[in-house]
Amino acid sequence: MTLEELDRDINNKISENEEFVRYTYFELKVRHNLSEGEIDEVLRLARNKFENLGYKVYFTGAKYNYKGEEKVVESNEYLVAIKDNQI
Repeated sequence: MTLEELDRDINNKISENEEFVRYTYFELKVRHNLSEGEIDEVLRLARNKFENLGYKVYFTGAKYNYKGEEKVVESNEYLVAIKDNQI
């Protein structure tokens, strides 16, 4: 996945739901056919972009609050990004 493809993918996800964005195992490993190293790089770049856009970013196993409900980033999810004003 190129930087341009990642940027386009993130923008598409934000346009679908500006408050809550998720990247799953299926999306990155199966649909995009990325290696573990490529997934790590995508997640690093995505974290930077989301944080620069005012999102809080959580990775597999992390606890977070969304609309007053405590949740956990599930084992099949790599990343959850929540718009800072939605926490």
